[in-house]
This record gives sequence, C-alpha cells and structure tokens, in this order.
Amino acid sequence: MMLLRTLRKAMALVALPLSLLTACDSTPRERQAALEKGVNRLDTIANRAGNKINAAAGRAARYDSAARVRNRQPLDPAAEATFTTQLLGTYTDIGALTATTIEPAYKQFLQQVRAQRRTWTQRDWDYATAIYRRLNEQLRAVRLDVKGRDEIHIRALQTEFTALETGRDVKDLGKAVGNKQ
Repeated sequence: MMLLRTLRKAMALVALPLSLLTACDSTPRERQAALEKGVNRLDTIANRAGNKINAAAGRAARYDSAARVRNRQPLDPAAEATFTTQLLGTYTDIGALTATTIEPAYKQFLQQVRAQRRTWTQRDWDYATAIYRRLNEQLRAVRLDVKGRDEIHIRALQTEFTALETGRDVKDLGKAVGNKQ
C-alpha cells in the first residue's frame, strides 16, 4: 500500500514536467530541464523505496535466522509434558488414544490453543506444534478405525490449528519487518 502511494506521488511529480513537453510556449531546453528534474525526483523516490525494501528484507532475514536457531534448540521434555497436560487435559497419554478418544483429544487441544494463543511466544508455539504432530502420528495409527464424521471433524480442527499457527508466524514476521532496527 505504501509503495503504491509512493508510485502515485512519483507519477504526479513526473506528470507536471511531461505536460510541459507539449506546451507551445516553452523552448526545447526548458522542456528538457523540466523532464530531467521530474526524472531525478522519480529516481530519488525509487531509491528511497529500494532502501526501505532492502531494510525490510534484512529484518526478515534476521527473523528467519532467529527462527532457525530457535527450531534447532531441542524442546525441554519437562516443559513439553507441562504443555501436554495444559493442552490435552485428560488426554495427556497420546499413545493411548483410541479411535473413539482421538477426536475429543483434538477438540480439547484446539479449545486450549484458542484460549491461550494470544499470550504465547514462538517457543510456546513450538511446544504446541510438537504436541500436534504427536496427535497426528496417533491419528495415523488408529485412522482406519475412526468414524468418517469424526475424521472430517479432526481434519477441520487440523486446518484450524495450521491457520492459527501460520497467522502467528505472519504476525511475528510482520512485526520483525516493520521494526526499524
């Protein structure tokens, strides 16, 4: 949006000198000077926009680098167990989930994610994602025995979790790129 506004300003700055090109009461030298002035303004605006884009790209690269470092750090088993208890409640033993209990476990998981997500850090999301992956592994193990309507509901819950997680990533990336560091 900001780039669009910048381009509109640039076009307005160039439009005035271009209108002088058709004026009958100006000399070729005057028209050339006006055109050069407009081109210089446009060039300056383009350079500023390029600098802003380069700065944002640098901040995005730093964010990406920090995310990679964070992802390489192993999750703390005790913290993961605590998160599992918080998010799954009575369904904490993921390996023991059956075809009839897997759908309520996903439901419990998403209810807690919805309730707590606004206060989470990226590391908290890492723990939630690890739990989500374990739930998905257990679903693969019992999938053939899961009722069709339960599986459809589970797929909807999986989609919601992915959307929430991606939304947080986009929000954090937007903050990182928007920060002037």
